[in-house]
Amino acid sequence: MSRSAHPAGPRYADVLPEGHYTAPPADLNALEPKVWSRTVDRDEHGVVTVGGIPVTRLAEEFGTPAYFLDESDFRARCRAWRDAFGTDADVFYAGKAFLSRAVVRWLHEEGLNLDVCSAGELATALDAGMPAERLALHGNNKSTEEITRAVEAGVGRIVLDSFQEIVRVAHIAERLGKRQRVQIRVTVGVEAHTHEFIATAHEDQKFGLALAGGQAAEAVRRALKLDGLELVGIHSHIGSQIFDTSGFEVAAHRVVGLLKEIRDEHGVELPEIDLGGGLGIAYTADDDPREPQEIATALREIVTRECAAAGLAVPRISVEPGRAIVGPTAFTLYEVGTVKELPGLRTYVSVDGGMSDNIRTALYDADYTVALVSRTSTAAPMLSRVVGKHCESGDIVVRDAFLPADLAPGDLLAVPATGAYCRSMASNYNHALRPPVVAVADGAARVIVRRETEEDLLRLDVG
Repeated sequence: MSRSAHPAGPRYADVLPEGHYTAPPADLNALEPKVWSRTVDRDEHGVVTVGGIPVTRLAEEFGTPAYFLDESDFRARCRAWRDAFGTDADVFYAGKAFLSRAVVRWLHEEGLNLDVCSAGELATALDAGMPAERLALHGNNKSTEEITRAVEAGVGRIVLDSFQEIVRVAHIAERLGKRQRVQIRVTVGVEAHTHEFIATAHEDQKFGLALAGGQAAEAVRRALKLDGLELVGIHSHIGSQIFDTSGFEVAAHRVVGLLKEIRDEHGVELPEIDLGGGLGIAYTADDDPREPQEIATALREIVTRECAAAGLAVPRISVEPGRAIVGPTAFTLYEVGTVKELPGLRTYVSVDGGMSDNIRTALYDADYTVALVSRTSTAAPMLSRVVGKHCESGDIVVRDAFLPADLAPGDLLAVPATGAYCRSMASNYNHALRPPVVAVADGAARVIVRRETEEDLLRLDVG
């Protein structure tokens, strides 16, 4: 959100925390293109459409709350990343952002690889037909069962995260008569400018083996000695929701430095370098994400320059966009239930979802925007907080936004950019039923993840 000064007057009194207010937009009915998927528009009646279908019709057919995913936008973003990096690099979609069998098939058809980090994600990928050699398995505490299944299936790489895991993967591979391709995840001491809980490359955290103190170098020594492992590269991930490549430049410099040490000590030039994901998207109009081609060009230049300085051949680059692909392709549709004005403060707008379908606002203090989508309005702007129906005061969907002052129960609101880490982190808090995911394309809509039912909840309750 913009952090400009708030409007004068008693309705916008100085009761809002610094950083949580904004001036109202010039047009409450406008849809900021960068936060909505590419086929979103308003029709002649003022109703928002996606894939040519009015949200009012979607609400009637599929109910609310629900996630609506723009399939053509998703596929276009896959192609943009694939084309930007070309055939001499690898793009791994980070499945943790959102994964379903339909998504796996789209990734396969559009030529992307897939990064998984649990038995469930691996099972989904294999069941939907993704070739195992195009899979990578991540995780800081992979179980013996997860590793065994991955090695048996023939996954293309396993990213090693600890000294214990080096031995564990090697032992399982040898027992199965295989030689498993692996990378070593290193923490490079670069902390991206992001929320503490989603910054992953500084040393004081659970992921990877630190360059500082020689842990990463020792991991390489151990991996190269084990017959069950084929060490093919180094993996680095510096955080999430990143808007510039300066952090990647420092990370690449340090990773290439490790590659040089490996060559000098072992006489081996590893052929791969994975720079991870974490590229940001626009959640609000003030966010300014970079295009895939710009990112690809910058990362290639960085790695090429560092390798030239180190006297190394340029390794094959991999990246892992997840949020950057699926995040902008979906919005969550809600129905307004109550509108409660607190004079001199703001108006609380309660919707039929909440933190069970979008935990990011409560967990990361994330900013979102919201729009009235079932109609247009010429009413004055009303400072609002969109909240859910759960028994938590922190059950907030959009912390501060302007909505029309004539907003009423039954209106439909949509929160854009909810494709990543919303359905995948959804919960059954208060025994809420997790919403469906509906794919929309070319005037047709179909459920790809169905809405949970009370029967689903009770089936697991065996008491």
